[in-house]
Amino acid sequence: MPEDLEKPNNEVLLGPTCHSCNSIQFCTMGNPNTGKENCPMIVNSEIEQEVMKLYKTDEFVKKSTSVASIVEAQGYIHWPRLKDTIEYAKGMGFKRLGLAFCVGLRKEASKTAEILTKYGFEVCSACCKTESIKKTDVDVPKEFTMISKTGYPIGIMTCNPVAQALLLNKAKTDLNIIIGLCVGHDVTFTHLSKAPVTTFIAKDRSNPHNPAAVLYTHYGESFISRDLKMLQKEKKRI
Repeated sequence: MPEDLEKPNNEVLLGPTCHSCNSIQFCTMGNPNTGKENCPMIVNSEIEQEVMKLYKTDEFVKKSTSVASIVEAQGYIHWPRLKDTIEYAKGMGFKRLGLAFCVGLRKEASKTAEILTKYGFEVCSACCKTESIKKTDVDVPKEFTMISKTGYPIGIMTCNPVAQALLLNKAKTDLNIIIGLCVGHDVTFTHLSKAPVTTFIAKDRSNPHNPAAVLYTHYGESFISRDLKMLQKEKKRI
């Protein structure tokens, strides 16, 4: 257990669970939820002091927060995410943008680069298969190469978020934009990127790159239900 979740007398502190609170009625209105013993506005009041210090002393945090809020107010509901990204980058004074894209979304990456160029940005990009490294060379078991367990061709070359990050670092990009990197590869890329990172397209092959669809559709509900049942059966076998 992380040290910050323990009191000196070993009494466990609850981490924040804001997902179980109707935040619209509380912090959104400037009030803590006194009915929740782990409301961070109550039990982590010292965090507020640290937060405000960062907003006042960290120049990137100050500018990014201000620009993002201005962009939200300017285009709320009416602007697509790409326009939000463009205006944020302009507001931050970014000139050179990097695209880290999945080879399966190369057309989307090309169109994105075309649009960004029209808005006056210099665009660099790195495809996920760059360097052509075999999956088995980075310790991926051979059985998880070429054909997926669901029957689709996936190839022998690994996605290479490490190279994508290093290439864009070398290009000295001001902001890197993820276009469809696999879950996990996006984490690695963000971890290694020297420039700040935002996501334009989140990959979801089953829901045309709209991950939130699983929350609102019958398909999503039935998939999660079946998946959980399968996991429960597997636990019983163990």
